[in-house]
Amino acid sequence: MRANLIIANPTSGQGSGAKALSETLEFLEFLGAKYKVIATDSLTESLTELKRMNLVDFQRLLVIGGDGMMHHVLNAVADINGLSEIPLGLIPAGTGNDFARALGLELKRPIKNIDRFFSQNPSSVDIGVVNGRRFGAICSTGFDSLVNERANRMSWPKGKRKYDLAMVQELPRFKPRTYLVDVDGESFETQAMLIAVGNGSSYGGGMKVCPDASIYDGLLDVMILHRVPKGEFLRIFPKVYSGTHISHPQVEIIRGKMIRVVGDAITYADGERISPTPVEITVEHGALKTWVNHG
Repeated sequence: MRANLIIANPTSGQGSGAKALSETLEFLEFLGAKYKVIATDSLTESLTELKRMNLVDFQRLLVIGGDGMMHHVLNAVADINGLSEIPLGLIPAGTGNDFARALGLELKRPIKNIDRFFSQNPSSVDIGVVNGRRFGAICSTGFDSLVNERANRMSWPKGKRKYDLAMVQELPRFKPRTYLVDVDGESFETQAMLIAVGNGSSYGGGMKVCPDASIYDGLLDVMILHRVPKGEFLRIFPKVYSGTHISHPQVEIIRGKMIRVVGDAITYADGERISPTPVEITVEHGALKTWVNHG
């Protein structure tokens, strides 16, 4: 039987990654399963080692970390052998874990997911692609990207509180951006607070920005928050946790397979900086083999 390859970020989730790695190895020892581990404090070193691997030698690849870790592994695997060659099992151990939410995985006891990886067959799910970079959950531009930019420069506080503080600091200076948006050949111009393109439904640790997005339908959900006064924005924002913000008249949802966004803004995907716009975002239907909890 082929071995299992494990790639882990021990520093993710303020120590959650190291704990999940330890529990994973204990579980595999209990099963008598063969394994090889890639785990360093340097993401660059881990990915370099991963790219040296012939993935067809392994039965499954277990990814321990958050959305950013999964984002980088998705792209590395696609570059090595292609995503169809090996199933990826995600053991969520990050701060946001939004792709894990899209997959219905266990968040509070992430080790419980391993039993599913070894007892069930993987499913095929969609992934997004932005300017050639694959992503699992959400690609976005606008206010939230500026919050990410500010938060990434902050050394304190840690975790999700850093993003809350960055939002408070960024909002007073924020101005809506003018975008040219094209969805499957239909173009329009708008002034918007933010634009989120969802393969999964949430980002930021459970903010359901695209609440009806599906990882199976071969479509991306485009959520546009058109221009609103800042006071109104503050009233809308808390509703994103329940997904009820989409009932606001200035929120528009469009579905499509190919989205192009042009404007003076920065784009993020899975919490990782991609590039300034323009960006082209597409969906690869059923491209990823992974395990899903259908509930």
